[in-house]
Amino acid sequence: MTEAIINLETVNPIEFFGVNNSKFDILKKKFPLLKLLSRGSQIKITGQPEEVDNALSRINQVIQYLERNGHLSESYFSKILGEEDGETITEDPATNDILVFGPNGKVVRAKTANQKLMAAACEKNDIIFAVGPAGTGKTYTAVALAVRALKNKAVRKIILTRPAVEAGENLGFLPGDLKEKIDPYLRPLYDALDDMIPSDKLNYYMTNRIIEIAPLAYMRGRTLDNAFIILDEAQNTTDLQIKMFLTRIGPSAKAVITGDITQIDLPKNQKSGLIKASKILRNIDGIAYIQLDEADVVRHRLVKLIIRAYDNAQAQEDEAEEKEKAERAQKYNKK
Repeated sequence: MTEAIINLETVNPIEFFGVNNSKFDILKKKFPLLKLLSRGSQIKITGQPEEVDNALSRINQVIQYLERNGHLSESYFSKILGEEDGETITEDPATNDILVFGPNGKVVRAKTANQKLMAAACEKNDIIFAVGPAGTGKTYTAVALAVRALKNKAVRKIILTRPAVEAGENLGFLPGDLKEKIDPYLRPLYDALDDMIPSDKLNYYMTNRIIEIAPLAYMRGRTLDNAFIILDEAQNTTDLQIKMFLTRIGPSAKAVITGDITQIDLPKNQKSGLIKASKILRNIDGIAYIQLDEADVVRHRLVKLIIRAYDNAQAQEDEAEEKEKAERAQKYNKK
């Protein structure tokens, strides 16, 4: 008889054992000749050497899958245990739209077609532009991709940044020091992180600068490497600012730039750098451009209707403006 002990230190034991030990029961049925005992995050296996070795091999495949993906359905758990060739195990179809698992088992998914395109583009490209109206999940999806990369040790840190541009208020008139003035502009980034990382771990990451949230101006002069970098609200960057950001990116970094070109808060005499960057960079190999639209809205159902109404109104205004220009040109030509 041989005895072996496996420690589930690198995965969530609940994900391995299942609710009410449902997955552990599957494991015991797969290896009826073995004695399997669980205690805390340990599994004790007793039986004939060949049977024990086979079980260890299968269990390690499950552990490796959980280390990569964080979650495993019962059906796919059973499939891994019964697969003849472990190399054929790739991805669980039931979880292939899951981006990350948050506190208390919260599942963060790519819910729409274009959010899934963002996730797919992130696998193949180092810079992604995600442009679309409010409520389409641009920022949330980008943060989820960053957290997943950090958990999978694909990067060493996450850097989240935004231009500190006022929308009707002046920073100088807000109370507090610079951090207190800036934090409200970065609040959506904090909210997304709260959904995906337990508070104690998030505090650790923030304190040790593994996750850094800072205004765009603080990026100047830096080289951002081994990091997943998100530039949010990029429609409020100038041409020089977005160029400065893009040229900070190190050789082992990924960057996602998000923005909504219908909500530009820059002064009227300044043009959005996002619009120009989206046009001149989208055909470069390694840079992906994802256009989100009202079909990707995941907020209240009325948000879709609001976006559609504004789009229609803008189209009518543009049409009227073009008609007015044509009439003026016609009058000028007659003179």
